[in-house]
Amino acid sequence: MRVASDGKEMHDARIRTFAMTTTLFETHTFTGERPGPRLIVLGAVHGDETYGTRAIERLLPQLRDGPLRIVAGRLTLVPVTNRLAYDNRRRTGDRNLNRNLAPTADPQEHEDRIANQLCPLLAANEVLLDLHSFHSPGAPFVMLGPQDNQGSLEPFSHARDEEALAVRLGVSRAVDGWLDTYASGAQRRGGSAKYGMGTTEYMRTVGGWGLTLECGQHDDPRAPEVAYRAILNTLAHLRMIDAPAPQPQGAMEMLRLSRVVDRSDPGDRFAKDWNSFDAVKQGETIGWRSDGTEVAAPEDGFVVFPNDKALPGAEWFYFAKRHPRLARA
Repeated sequence: MRVASDGKEMHDARIRTFAMTTTLFETHTFTGERPGPRLIVLGAVHGDETYGTRAIERLLPQLRDGPLRIVAGRLTLVPVTNRLAYDNRRRTGDRNLNRNLAPTADPQEHEDRIANQLCPLLAANEVLLDLHSFHSPGAPFVMLGPQDNQGSLEPFSHARDEEALAVRLGVSRAVDGWLDTYASGAQRRGGSAKYGMGTTEYMRTVGGWGLTLECGQHDDPRAPEVAYRAILNTLAHLRMIDAPAPQPQGAMEMLRLSRVVDRSDPGDRFAKDWNSFDAVKQGETIGWRSDGTEVAAPEDGFVVFPNDKALPGAEWFYFAKRHPRLARA
């Protein structure tokens, strides 16, 4: 385990015990001299999404040997969160860690064992930056949590904090509405409304806040730089390093997921090779069911996360609309 900028073990006993007992993943912790936020950055929650890993690996020697130094708060870096999936160059080990994240008294799957270590680590921090990538072509974007609310699904009170960081990560598009939309799809399939709980969703249940940054397509050579700059911008924004505060993005596109459409049969097919955030007009054909039934856009909006390899009963694509949420940020 790596420690504070002066080389001494200054982090608390809970984190030290965690690092000594787990064999699932390694952590690197750096603590500043002054009080400040407790930030955790995750890479490779999905094993085939490695740009967070590359960015953290680039950052580590700079924190150990200079020129970067944590001056306030505590930074915890997890280069590879799901080692089994990462070593096998696939998305998951036994299941999707980022759809059903919670501690369990009777771990059965590999991701259960990760969750039993990761969830206490998340709870020991205040802010999360989770670095991902996606399979279809498209520009980087950030996933926001809900606006402040007292609802039963995802009550929250740190929306302004998330918005302020989202506009400073260095990307020009933000998306929200994930858990509401995913939960409606899960309920329709007969599953739990809480299925869809990932790292940021869990972070919010324990009083923290956080963002998921989708750094680009899996093989986009620019994505490692997107991830690296996002970490630096986060550290500067939170005043954890001596660096100028990043300026907010001038023109930020804000989209809200409104529905998920499942694939019902292997014969369901798209009308074209959709990319995430391709715009569609009301009534435009998105695809066809195996029996020839048209699947059309319900209104003007955007196709998001299209997956032509989806299995029957799984998400085929999401639909999003523009939203004015970030105007105040």
